[in-house]
Amino acid sequence: MKKILSLFTLIFTACSNPQYKVPQKSLHEFTVKDIDGKDINLNTLKGKTVLVVNVASKCGLTKQYTDLQKLYDNYKDKDFVIIGFPANDFMGQEPGTNEDIKKFCSLKYDVNFPMMSKISVKGDDMAPLYKFLVSDPTHGGKIKWNFDKFLVDQNGKIINRFSPRTKPLDAKITKAIDASL
Repeated sequence: MKKILSLFTLIFTACSNPQYKVPQKSLHEFTVKDIDGKDINLNTLKGKTVLVVNVASKCGLTKQYTDLQKLYDNYKDKDFVIIGFPANDFMGQEPGTNEDIKKFCSLKYDVNFPMMSKISVKGDDMAPLYKFLVSDPTHGGKIKWNFDKFLVDQNGKIINRFSPRTKPLDAKITKAIDASL
């Protein structure tokens, strides 16, 4: 009995130690800040297919905002959402504040899909959500550049990933979205 009690104590101690916390297994387990600094619990996206994109305003790929908005408009009534995460990790191509980014996206590209606060998508200060995304055994790996895209299913699991150069309206992306809806 003493050995069993010691074993339970050891297990309880290990499980309560943050070092042994089970990593998140779903997009829905994260809370992020929107572009205005408000907390957004991603569990509100349960039942929706989500395209997570790291974005930048001064990149050669910035014009993808136009097609991201078209993609969002085409699918938003079908339980689909795009979430943009501004990041300044690649050659300083997102230098602005959240307010600057919001104004740029609204005025230049008429973006109305959800935009989040600026984060880091690589390095020591990588946002927890991106640590989850890049650690996926099938679709993970380091973020290559701005406009890297992760497609997440209604249960918060990553089901596909598209390179920064894959345009948002490319058939690879639309077919994957159609299959997930």
